[in-house]
Amino acid sequence: MDIVFLVGRIILAMYYVMMGAMHFMQLEMMTGYAASKKVPAPKLAVMGSGLLLLVGGLSLGTGIQPIIGVICVVAFLLPVSLMMHNFWTIEDEQMKMAEMTNFMKNMGLMASALMFLAIPTPWVLSLAF
Repeated sequence: MDIVFLVGRIILAMYYVMMGAMHFMQLEMMTGYAASKKVPAPKLAVMGSGLLLLVGGLSLGTGIQPIIGVICVVAFLLPVSLMMHNFWTIEDEQMKMAEMTNFMKNMGLMASALMFLAIPTPWVLSLAF
């Protein structure tokens, strides 16, 4: 089962790292979207949230300081879900459904991150010392 846990960690870590990298590769586009959602200091918010995803993904993937990784992921997902995917404020039914889907996806990702806290550290097959 250790290898299954490692494979799952690597897949999830790749998702977070790729999404974090996209925050920097598409900085202007994401800044515009954040501004349209009335996020304060949108460029700084996009860069900060990208950094949280990168650190969280690398931490969970390598097993180095996984509690810090979980904190980074939750610190990204909770405010982003509430500010960017606030489907309850949208009247257009198609947009509401799209935002609700993204909100629920984020809740599922946050739940998976929190479950990592139940696994004793150091994790097997991690780079932790």
